[in-house]
Amino acid sequence: MSNTKSAESTLSEPIFNRQALIRLILPLLAEQFLSVSMGMADTLMVSGVGEAAVSSVSLVDSLNILIIQILSALATGGAVISSQYLGRRDGEKAAKSAAQLYTVLAVSTIAVMLVILVLSRPILRIVFGRIDDDVMSFSQTYFLISAISYPFIGFYNAGAALFRAQGNSRISMLASLVMNIINIAGNAILIYGFRMGVIGAALATLIGRVFAAVFILWQNQNMHNPLRVQHFADLRPRREPIMKVLSIGIPSGLENGMFQIGKLCVSSLTSTLGTSAIAANAVANSVSTLANIPGATMSLATIPVIGQCLGAGEKKQAQRYTMTLMGVAITGLALSNLALFILMPEVVTWFSLSTEASTMCTHVVHWFNLFSVFFWATSFTLPNALRAGGDAKYTMTVSIISMWLFRVILSYVFVLQFHMGLTGVWFGMFIDWICRSLCFGVRFFRGKWMEHKVI
Repeated sequence: MSNTKSAESTLSEPIFNRQALIRLILPLLAEQFLSVSMGMADTLMVSGVGEAAVSSVSLVDSLNILIIQILSALATGGAVISSQYLGRRDGEKAAKSAAQLYTVLAVSTIAVMLVILVLSRPILRIVFGRIDDDVMSFSQTYFLISAISYPFIGFYNAGAALFRAQGNSRISMLASLVMNIINIAGNAILIYGFRMGVIGAALATLIGRVFAAVFILWQNQNMHNPLRVQHFADLRPRREPIMKVLSIGIPSGLENGMFQIGKLCVSSLTSTLGTSAIAANAVANSVSTLANIPGATMSLATIPVIGQCLGAGEKKQAQRYTMTLMGVAITGLALSNLALFILMPEVVTWFSLSTEASTMCTHVVHWFNLFSVFFWATSFTLPNALRAGGDAKYTMTVSIISMWLFRVILSYVFVLQFHMGLTGVWFGMFIDWICRSLCFGVRFFRGKWMEHKVI
Protein backbone atom coordinates (compact mmCIF):
# COMPACT_ATOMS: atom_id res chain seq x y z
CA MET A 1 0.00 0.00 0.00
CA SER A 2 2.76 2.42 0.91
CA ASN A 3 4.64 1.52 -2.25
CA THR A 4 1.59 2.37 -4.37
CA LYS A 5 1.21 5.72 -2.67
CA SER A 6 4.88 6.45 -3.15
CA ALA A 7 4.68 5.67 -6.87
CA GLU A 8 1.61 7.88 -7.25
CA SER A 9 3.20 10.75 -5.40
CA THR A 10 6.28 10.47 -7.56
CA LEU A 11 4.24 10.63 -10.72
CA SER A 12 2.26 13.64 -9.47
CA GLU A 13 5.40 15.70 -9.01
CA PRO A 14 5.94 18.33 -11.72
CA ILE A 15 7.85 16.83 -14.63
CA PHE A 16 9.22 20.26 -15.55
CA ASN A 17 9.83 22.71 -12.71
CA ARG A 18 10.15 26.44 -13.31
CA GLN A 19 13.94 26.33 -13.63
CA ALA A 20 13.78 23.48 -16.16
CA LEU A 21 11.26 25.41 -18.26
CA ILE A 22 13.46 28.51 -18.21
CA ARG A 23 16.53 26.44 -19.19
CA LEU A 24 14.52 25.05 -22.12
CA ILE A 25 12.86 28.28 -23.28
CA LEU A 26 15.69 30.86 -23.11
CA PRO A 27 18.09 29.04 -25.51
CA LEU A 28 15.15 28.38 -27.87
CA LEU A 29 14.34 32.10 -27.81
CA ALA A 30 17.95 32.95 -28.62
CA GLU A 31 18.01 30.30 -31.37
CA GLN A 32 14.88 31.72 -33.01
CA PHE A 33 16.20 35.28 -32.85
CA LEU A 34 19.53 34.21 -34.31
CA SER A 35 17.86 32.30 -37.11
CA VAL A 36 15.58 35.18 -38.11
CA SER A 37 18.12 37.99 -37.78
CA MET A 38 20.93 36.11 -39.54
CA GLY A 39 18.50 34.98 -42.24
CA MET A 40 17.73 38.63 -42.93
CA ALA A 41 21.46 39.45 -42.99
CA ASP A 42 22.04 36.55 -45.40
CA THR A 43 19.36 37.90 -47.74
CA LEU A 44 20.85 41.40 -47.67
CA MET A 45 24.35 40.06 -48.46
CA VAL A 46 23.15 37.92 -51.36
CA SER A 47 21.20 40.88 -52.76
CA GLY A 48 24.51 42.54 -53.68
CA VAL A 49 25.37 39.83 -56.23
CA GLY A 50 23.17 41.11 -59.07
CA GLU A 51 19.58 40.92 -60.30
CA ALA A 52 19.83 37.58 -62.16
CA ALA A 53 21.70 35.98 -59.27
CA VAL A 54 19.21 37.30 -56.70
CA SER A 55 16.30 36.00 -58.77
CA SER A 56 17.89 32.55 -59.01
CA VAL A 57 18.60 32.37 -55.27
CA SER A 58 15.05 33.49 -54.49
CA LEU A 59 13.51 30.90 -56.83
CA VAL A 60 15.62 28.00 -55.57
CA ASP A 61 15.17 28.97 -51.92
CA SER A 62 11.40 28.62 -52.34
CA LEU A 63 12.06 25.01 -53.41
CA ASN A 64 14.69 24.49 -50.70
CA ILE A 65 12.28 25.61 -47.98
CA LEU A 66 9.61 23.25 -49.31
CA ILE A 67 11.96 20.24 -49.38
CA ILE A 68 13.64 20.97 -46.03
CA GLN A 69 10.30 21.61 -44.29
CA ILE A 70 8.97 18.25 -45.46
CA LEU A 71 12.12 16.38 -44.42
CA SER A 72 12.48 18.21 -41.08
CA ALA A 73 8.94 17.14 -40.14
CA LEU A 74 10.40 13.65 -39.72
CA ALA A 75 12.53 15.10 -36.92
CA THR A 76 9.32 16.20 -35.19
CA GLY A 77 8.11 12.60 -35.32
CA GLY A 78 11.34 11.37 -33.76
CA ALA A 79 11.22 14.04 -31.05
CA VAL A 80 7.66 13.08 -30.05
CA ILE A 81 8.52 9.37 -29.79
CA SER A 82 11.76 9.94 -27.86
CA SER A 83 10.20 12.49 -25.48
CA GLN A 84 7.37 10.08 -24.62
CA TYR A 85 9.85 7.26 -23.90
CA LEU A 86 11.87 9.64 -21.72
CA GLY A 87 8.70 10.59 -19.87
CA ARG A 88 8.02 6.89 -19.30
CA ARG A 89 11.60 6.50 -18.00
CA ASP A 90 12.41 3.97 -20.75
CA GLY A 91 15.87 5.23 -21.70
CA GLU A 92 16.78 2.17 -23.79
CA LYS A 93 13.83 2.51 -26.19
CA ALA A 94 14.26 6.29 -26.26
CA ALA A 95 17.87 5.90 -27.42
CA LYS A 96 16.98 3.23 -30.00
CA SER A 97 14.19 5.44 -31.39
CA ALA A 98 16.67 8.30 -31.66
CA ALA A 99 19.04 6.08 -33.65
CA GLN A 100 16.21 5.11 -36.00
CA LEU A 101 15.44 8.79 -36.57
CA TYR A 102 19.01 9.35 -37.79
CA THR A 103 18.61 6.36 -40.12
CA VAL A 104 15.30 7.63 -41.53
CA LEU A 105 16.68 11.10 -42.18
CA ALA A 106 19.91 9.76 -43.67
CA VAL A 107 18.06 7.58 -46.17
CA SER A 108 15.42 10.19 -47.09
CA THR A 109 17.80 13.16 -47.45
CA ILE A 110 20.36 11.20 -49.48
CA ALA A 111 17.59 9.91 -51.77
CA VAL A 112 16.28 13.45 -52.38
CA MET A 113 19.83 14.70 -52.94
CA LEU A 114 20.52 12.05 -55.59
CA VAL A 115 17.26 12.79 -57.44
CA ILE A 116 18.11 16.51 -57.60
CA LEU A 117 21.71 15.88 -58.68
CA VAL A 118 20.39 13.88 -61.65
CA LEU A 119 17.23 15.86 -62.49
CA SER A 120 17.89 19.42 -61.29
CA ARG A 121 17.27 21.15 -64.63
CA PRO A 122 13.99 19.31 -65.47
CA ILE A 123 12.72 19.98 -61.94
CA LEU A 124 13.45 23.70 -62.27
CA ARG A 125 11.75 23.78 -65.70
CA ILE A 126 8.64 22.02 -64.37
CA VAL A 127 8.32 24.24 -61.27
CA PHE A 128 9.24 27.64 -62.72
CA GLY A 129 8.51 27.22 -66.44
CA ARG A 130 10.56 29.25 -68.92
CA ILE A 131 13.04 31.57 -67.25
CA ASP A 132 15.96 33.52 -68.70
CA ASP A 133 19.03 31.45 -69.55
CA ASP A 134 21.30 33.30 -67.11
CA VAL A 135 18.75 32.88 -64.29
CA MET A 136 18.41 29.17 -65.16
CA SER A 137 22.19 28.72 -65.11
CA PHE A 138 22.53 30.39 -61.71
CA SER A 139 19.49 28.50 -60.39
CA GLN A 140 20.85 25.10 -61.43
CA THR A 141 24.23 25.79 -59.82
CA TYR A 142 22.64 26.97 -56.58
CA PHE A 143 20.18 24.05 -56.56
CA LEU A 144 22.91 21.42 -57.05
CA ILE A 145 25.07 22.75 -54.20
CA SER A 146 22.00 23.17 -51.99
CA ALA A 147 21.06 19.53 -52.63
CA ILE A 148 24.45 18.36 -51.34
CA SER A 149 23.66 20.13 -48.06
CA TYR A 150 20.34 18.28 -47.49
CA PRO A 151 21.83 15.28 -45.59
CA PHE A 152 23.72 17.67 -43.31
CA ILE A 153 20.71 19.86 -42.53
CA GLY A 154 18.80 16.60 -41.99
CA PHE A 155 21.31 15.39 -39.36
CA TYR A 156 21.28 18.84 -37.75
CA ASN A 157 17.46 18.86 -37.54
CA ALA A 158 17.40 15.34 -36.12
CA GLY A 159 20.02 16.10 -33.48
CA ALA A 160 18.46 19.44 -32.54
CA ALA A 161 15.00 17.86 -32.17
CA LEU A 162 16.39 15.06 -29.98
CA PHE A 163 18.24 17.43 -27.67
CA ARG A 164 15.07 19.50 -27.30
CA ALA A 165 13.14 16.28 -26.60
CA GLN A 166 15.18 15.79 -23.44
CA GLY A 167 14.79 19.44 -22.42
CA ASN A 168 18.30 20.48 -23.52
CA SER A 169 17.88 23.32 -26.01
CA ARG A 170 21.33 24.84 -25.33
CA ILE A 171 23.02 22.40 -27.74
CA SER A 172 20.62 23.16 -30.61
CA MET A 173 21.12 26.88 -29.97
CA LEU A 174 24.91 26.52 -30.15
CA ALA A 175 24.66 24.43 -33.34
CA SER A 176 22.40 27.08 -34.90
CA LEU A 177 24.86 29.79 -33.85
CA VAL A 178 27.77 27.89 -35.44
CA MET A 179 25.80 27.35 -38.67
CA ASN A 180 24.64 30.95 -39.03
CA ILE A 181 28.00 32.55 -38.16
CA ILE A 182 29.81 30.34 -40.69
CA ASN A 183 27.13 31.12 -43.30
CA ILE A 184 27.43 34.89 -42.82
CA ALA A 185 31.24 34.82 -42.65
CA GLY A 186 31.35 32.52 -45.68
CA ASN A 187 29.13 34.92 -47.63
CA ALA A 188 31.43 37.82 -46.78
CA ILE A 189 34.56 35.91 -47.84
CA LEU A 190 33.25 34.05 -50.89
CA ILE A 191 30.83 36.63 -52.32
CA TYR A 192 32.74 39.84 -51.61
CA GLY A 193 36.29 38.55 -51.13
CA PHE A 194 36.59 35.97 -53.91
CA ARG A 195 33.76 37.38 -56.08
CA MET A 196 32.20 33.92 -56.42
CA GLY A 197 28.61 35.21 -56.58
CA VAL A 198 25.89 32.54 -56.44
CA ILE A 199 28.43 29.72 -56.06
CA GLY A 200 29.89 31.53 -53.05
CA ALA A 201 26.45 31.96 -51.45
CA ALA A 202 25.64 28.27 -51.97
CA LEU A 203 29.03 27.08 -50.67
CA ALA A 204 28.72 29.27 -47.57
CA THR A 205 25.34 27.66 -46.79
CA LEU A 206 26.78 24.16 -47.41
CA ILE A 207 29.82 24.72 -45.17
CA GLY A 208 27.62 26.13 -42.39
CA ARG A 209 25.34 23.09 -42.50
CA VAL A 210 28.29 20.66 -42.54
CA PHE A 211 29.76 22.23 -39.40
CA ALA A 212 26.34 22.29 -37.68
CA ALA A 213 25.80 18.59 -38.47
CA VAL A 214 29.29 17.62 -37.25
CA PHE A 215 28.80 19.63 -34.05
CA ILE A 216 25.37 18.15 -33.26
CA LEU A 217 26.52 14.56 -33.98
CA TRP A 218 29.62 15.07 -31.82
CA GLN A 219 27.45 16.34 -28.97
CA ASN A 220 25.05 13.44 -29.51
CA GLN A 221 27.79 10.95 -28.67
CA ASN A 222 28.52 12.62 -25.33
CA MET A 223 28.44 9.92 -22.61
CA HIS A 224 25.95 11.98 -20.57
CA ASN A 225 23.45 12.17 -23.44
CA PRO A 226 20.62 9.66 -22.83
CA LEU A 227 19.73 9.66 -26.54
CA ARG A 228 23.21 8.89 -27.90
CA VAL A 229 23.67 6.11 -30.44
CA GLN A 230 25.20 3.42 -28.21
CA HIS A 231 25.79 0.71 -30.83
CA PHE A 232 26.26 0.88 -34.58
CA ALA A 233 23.71 -1.93 -34.89
CA ASP A 234 21.04 0.43 -33.48
CA LEU A 235 21.20 2.33 -36.80
CA ARG A 236 20.06 -0.74 -38.76
CA PRO A 237 16.50 -0.05 -40.00
CA ARG A 238 13.83 -1.60 -37.78
CA ARG A 239 10.20 -1.58 -38.85
CA GLU A 240 8.40 -0.89 -35.55
CA PRO A 241 10.32 2.22 -34.36
CA ILE A 242 10.48 3.61 -37.91
CA MET A 243 6.70 3.27 -38.30
CA LYS A 244 6.22 5.11 -35.00
CA VAL A 245 8.43 7.96 -36.20
CA LEU A 246 6.64 8.06 -39.56
CA SER A 247 3.18 8.01 -37.93
CA ILE A 248 3.94 11.54 -36.68
CA GLY A 249 6.48 12.61 -39.28
CA ILE A 250 4.52 11.85 -42.48
CA PRO A 251 1.36 13.82 -41.53
CA SER A 252 3.55 16.70 -40.34
CA GLY A 253 5.57 16.53 -43.56
CA LEU A 254 2.45 16.57 -45.73
CA GLU A 255 1.13 19.49 -43.69
CA ASN A 256 4.38 21.45 -44.08
CA GLY A 257 4.57 20.63 -47.78
CA MET A 258 1.02 21.73 -48.55
CA PHE A 259 1.56 24.85 -46.45
CA GLN A 260 4.61 25.86 -48.49
CA ILE A 261 2.87 25.06 -51.81
CA GLY A 262 -0.07 27.20 -50.67
CA LYS A 263 2.30 30.05 -49.88
CA LEU A 264 3.77 29.78 -53.36
CA CYS A 265 0.24 30.07 -54.83
CA VAL A 266 -0.42 33.16 -52.74
CA SER A 267 2.93 34.63 -53.81
CA SER A 268 1.93 34.24 -57.47
CA LEU A 269 -1.29 36.15 -56.68
CA THR A 270 0.69 38.91 -54.97
CA SER A 271 2.95 39.22 -58.02
CA THR A 272 -0.10 40.33 -60.10
CA LEU A 273 -0.68 43.35 -57.86
CA GLY A 274 2.32 45.36 -59.09
CA THR A 275 5.85 46.19 -57.98
CA SER A 276 4.79 48.24 -54.94
CA ALA A 277 2.63 45.41 -53.59
CA ILE A 278 5.40 42.84 -54.12
CA ALA A 279 7.94 45.00 -52.29
CA ALA A 280 5.49 45.85 -49.49
CA ASN A 281 4.59 42.18 -49.04
CA ALA A 282 8.24 41.10 -48.92
CA VAL A 283 9.11 43.64 -46.22
CA ALA A 284 5.91 42.94 -44.25
CA ASN A 285 6.67 39.20 -44.23
CA SER A 286 10.21 39.88 -43.09
CA VAL A 287 9.39 42.20 -40.17
CA SER A 288 6.35 40.19 -39.03
CA THR A 289 8.61 37.15 -38.60
CA LEU A 290 10.42 39.08 -35.87
CA ALA A 291 7.15 39.67 -34.02
CA ASN A 292 6.37 35.93 -34.15
CA ILE A 293 9.58 34.85 -32.39
CA PRO A 294 7.92 34.37 -28.93
CA GLY A 295 5.21 32.17 -30.43
CA ALA A 296 7.67 30.14 -32.52
CA THR A 297 9.81 29.61 -29.42
CA MET A 298 6.90 28.19 -27.43
CA SER A 299 6.00 25.96 -30.39
CA LEU A 300 9.41 24.28 -30.14
CA ALA A 301 9.19 24.04 -26.34
CA THR A 302 5.77 22.39 -26.45
CA ILE A 303 6.85 19.07 -28.01
CA PRO A 304 9.37 17.95 -25.33
CA VAL A 305 7.29 19.23 -22.40
CA ILE A 306 3.96 17.72 -23.46
CA GLY A 307 5.60 14.60 -24.90
CA GLN A 308 7.32 13.78 -21.61
CA CYS A 309 4.14 14.46 -19.63
CA LEU A 310 2.08 12.09 -21.77
CA GLY A 311 4.83 9.49 -21.80
CA ALA A 312 4.65 9.52 -17.99
CA GLY A 313 0.84 9.17 -18.14
CA GLU A 314 0.36 12.64 -16.67
CA LYS A 315 -2.55 13.99 -18.73
CA LYS A 316 -3.45 16.73 -16.25
CA GLN A 317 0.12 18.00 -16.29
CA ALA A 318 0.07 17.91 -20.10
CA GLN A 319 -3.03 20.12 -20.10
CA ARG A 320 -1.62 22.44 -17.45
CA TYR A 321 1.75 22.88 -19.17
CA THR A 322 0.02 23.49 -22.51
CA MET A 323 -1.97 26.33 -20.93
CA THR A 324 1.19 27.70 -19.30
CA LEU A 325 3.19 27.69 -22.53
CA MET A 326 0.23 29.18 -24.42
CA GLY A 327 0.03 31.94 -21.82
CA VAL A 328 3.73 32.71 -22.22
CA ALA A 329 3.36 32.64 -26.03
CA ILE A 330 0.39 35.03 -26.06
CA THR A 331 2.06 37.40 -23.57
CA GLY A 332 5.26 37.44 -25.63
CA LEU A 333 3.32 37.96 -28.86
CA ALA A 334 1.37 40.83 -27.27
CA LEU A 335 4.60 42.61 -26.25
CA SER A 336 6.45 42.02 -29.54
CA ASN A 337 3.47 43.02 -31.68
CA LEU A 338 2.80 46.14 -29.60
CA ALA A 339 6.45 47.16 -30.06
CA LEU A 340 6.27 46.56 -33.81
CA PHE A 341 2.95 48.41 -34.08
CA ILE A 342 4.47 51.50 -32.44
CA LEU A 343 7.81 51.31 -34.26
CA MET A 344 6.51 50.31 -37.71
CA PRO A 345 6.49 53.86 -39.19
CA GLU A 346 10.20 54.05 -38.31
CA VAL A 347 11.03 50.42 -39.24
CA VAL A 348 9.59 50.80 -42.75
CA THR A 349 12.08 53.64 -43.45
CA TRP A 350 14.98 51.14 -43.14
CA PHE A 351 13.94 49.65 -46.47
CA SER A 352 14.17 51.43 -49.81
CA LEU A 353 10.42 51.49 -50.47
CA SER A 354 8.33 53.97 -52.41
CA THR A 355 5.76 56.04 -50.53
CA GLU A 356 2.98 53.79 -51.87
CA ALA A 357 4.77 50.59 -50.84
CA SER A 358 5.64 52.01 -47.39
CA THR A 359 2.00 52.93 -46.73
CA MET A 360 0.80 49.52 -47.94
CA CYS A 361 3.39 47.69 -45.83
CA THR A 362 2.59 49.63 -42.64
CA HIS A 363 -1.15 49.06 -43.18
CA VAL A 364 -0.95 45.24 -43.47
CA VAL A 365 1.59 44.93 -40.63
CA HIS A 366 -0.69 46.89 -38.29
CA TRP A 367 -3.53 44.48 -39.11
CA PHE A 368 -1.09 41.59 -38.59
CA ASN A 369 -0.18 42.91 -35.13
CA LEU A 370 -3.82 42.83 -34.06
CA PHE A 371 -4.66 39.34 -35.32
CA SER A 372 -1.31 37.82 -34.26
CA VAL A 373 -1.90 38.59 -30.57
CA PHE A 374 -5.23 36.75 -30.50
CA PHE A 375 -4.84 33.94 -33.04
CA TRP A 376 -1.20 33.11 -33.87
CA ALA A 377 -0.45 31.00 -30.78
CA THR A 378 -3.69 29.02 -31.04
CA SER A 379 -2.98 28.45 -34.75
CA PHE A 380 0.65 27.33 -34.55
CA THR A 381 1.74 26.75 -30.92
CA LEU A 382 -1.31 24.82 -29.70
CA PRO A 383 -1.25 22.19 -32.52
CA ASN A 384 2.27 21.17 -31.42
CA ALA A 385 0.74 20.02 -28.13
CA LEU A 386 -1.70 17.89 -30.14
CA ARG A 387 1.18 16.47 -32.21
CA ALA A 388 3.07 15.63 -29.02
CA GLY A 389 0.03 13.52 -28.10
CA GLY A 390 0.15 11.71 -31.46
CA ASP A 391 -2.78 13.68 -32.92
CA ALA A 392 -0.81 14.54 -36.07
CA LYS A 393 -3.45 13.39 -38.59
CA TYR A 394 -6.02 15.78 -37.12
CA THR A 395 -3.67 18.77 -37.19
CA MET A 396 -2.67 17.86 -40.75
CA THR A 397 -6.30 17.67 -41.93
CA VAL A 398 -7.33 20.96 -40.32
CA SER A 399 -4.20 22.79 -41.48
CA ILE A 400 -4.43 21.67 -45.11
CA ILE A 401 -8.18 22.35 -45.47
CA SER A 402 -7.98 25.72 -43.74
CA MET A 403 -4.86 26.73 -45.67
CA TRP A 404 -6.35 26.05 -49.09
CA LEU A 405 -9.91 27.13 -48.35
CA PHE A 406 -9.10 30.44 -46.69
CA ARG A 407 -5.47 31.48 -47.20
CA VAL A 408 -5.41 30.49 -50.87
CA ILE A 409 -8.94 30.44 -52.35
CA LEU A 410 -10.39 33.23 -50.19
CA SER A 411 -7.35 35.43 -50.93
CA TYR A 412 -8.10 35.10 -54.65
CA VAL A 413 -11.76 36.00 -53.97
CA PHE A 414 -10.79 39.07 -51.92
CA VAL A 415 -8.31 40.25 -54.55
CA LEU A 416 -10.10 39.38 -57.79
CA GLN A 417 -13.75 39.87 -56.77
CA PHE A 418 -13.60 42.50 -54.02
CA HIS A 419 -10.47 44.30 -55.29
CA MET A 420 -8.92 44.48 -51.81
CA GLY A 421 -5.35 44.35 -53.14
CA LEU A 422 -2.58 43.26 -50.77
CA THR A 423 -4.91 43.66 -47.77
CA GLY A 424 -7.09 40.90 -49.24
CA VAL A 425 -4.14 38.50 -49.34
CA TRP A 426 -3.39 39.10 -45.67
CA PHE A 427 -7.05 38.91 -44.61
CA GLY A 428 -7.26 35.48 -46.24
CA MET A 429 -4.39 34.48 -43.93
CA PHE A 430 -6.10 35.98 -40.86
CA ILE A 431 -9.33 34.04 -41.51
CA ASP A 432 -7.20 30.90 -41.91
CA TRP A 433 -5.83 31.59 -38.41
CA ILE A 434 -9.32 32.00 -36.95
CA CYS A 435 -10.45 28.67 -38.44
CA ARG A 436 -7.36 26.85 -37.13
CA SER A 437 -7.78 28.42 -33.69
CA LEU A 438 -11.40 27.28 -33.38
CA CYS A 439 -10.64 23.71 -34.52
CA PHE A 440 -7.51 23.26 -32.40
CA GLY A 441 -9.09 24.92 -29.36
CA VAL A 442 -12.13 22.61 -29.43
CA ARG A 443 -9.88 19.58 -29.93
CA PHE A 444 -7.68 20.55 -26.99
CA PHE A 445 -10.48 21.12 -24.49
CA ARG A 446 -12.26 17.88 -25.47
CA GLY A 447 -9.07 15.99 -24.56
CA LYS A 448 -9.29 13.42 -27.36
CA TRP A 449 -5.75 14.34 -28.50
CA MET A 450 -4.35 12.64 -25.38
CA GLU A 451 -5.97 9.26 -26.10
CA HIS A 452 -3.63 8.16 -28.92
CA LYS A 453 -1.24 5.26 -28.39
CA VAL A 454 2.12 6.65 -29.53
CA ILE A 455 4.58 4.25 -27.87
